[in-house]
Amino acid sequence: MQYNNLGSSGLKISRLSYGSWLTFAKHIDDACARKLIHTAFDQGINFFDNAEAYAQGKSEQCMGRILQQLPRDEFILSTKLFWGGSKPNQTGLSRKHLRDGLHRSLGRLQVDYVDLLYCHRPDPATPLLETMQTMDMFIRQGLVLYWGTSEWSAVQLQQAYELAHQYGLIAPSVEQPQYNMLHRIRVEQEYAPLYTKYGIGTTTWSPLAGGLLTGKYLAGIPKSSRFELEPSFKPHNLDVKSQLCTQLQPIAAALDCSLAQLAIAWCLKNANVSSVILGATTPGQLDENIKSLDYVDMLDQTCMLQVDSILQDYIN
Repeated sequence: MQYNNLGSSGLKISRLSYGSWLTFAKHIDDACARKLIHTAFDQGINFFDNAEAYAQGKSEQCMGRILQQLPRDEFILSTKLFWGGSKPNQTGLSRKHLRDGLHRSLGRLQVDYVDLLYCHRPDPATPLLETMQTMDMFIRQGLVLYWGTSEWSAVQLQQAYELAHQYGLIAPSVEQPQYNMLHRIRVEQEYAPLYTKYGIGTTTWSPLAGGLLTGKYLAGIPKSSRFELEPSFKPHNLDVKSQLCTQLQPIAAALDCSLAQLAIAWCLKNANVSSVILGATTPGQLDENIKSLDYVDMLDQTCMLQVDSILQDYIN
């Protein structure tokens, strides 16, 4: 495993990480989750990602039980706050919800602090200054070490950095956006000025586009696949995008890797990606995904241009 600094911070984060979205306490049980976390940890993954909204908090409970078996100073743990319930103050980024949500998450995760706390989405109903003052407070209290955002626009992040400078607040260290071969404009273009100006890091999610970039949907939607279990995530042009995998296959074959490994290695090629979050549901899948690291250096400019040529009409 290789490690990056998280943006301009001193935190060392594994280039590949492991998250529990749509899996823990939903489609896999505790026994499987335990195998996955131990497989990841034994291979050097030190960052585990969660959120209060995942399985209505049960994902945090599951991960918390398992992480009790690992040394706390050897892993990085994150959670995200925004969707905590259906009542008026159980959602959003108000000081009230952030405070209550964090303490509930800490209880479910069975830890005294989280290394990273994300604002899961921007909240137009709460003044940004209120949210930032609360995150700053959490860090000064030792409940959180670094804070970040997920799926915020570059304009919103710029406003956050300006407020941090104006009021002497701790600024966000990391953004968690979707990033894969088909979903890349935000990471590659919109955020481009932020990497050098503010030193923001990224922990990206969905490197396989919900499994689409593995080629598994070429012959339809398999049983127990992501799009069968979560049909709302299925793209409207699934058939067309799946066929792109047949054009990517020769590139993977030339590298002697799978399509999934090609897709993950492609994400890792971006120097502004601090860590790629994996979401494998079996130890075998996770092992295969981790081996993507072996192919990053083999992806030369010719390969990258071939990928761009194949996908150019489908990038968003």
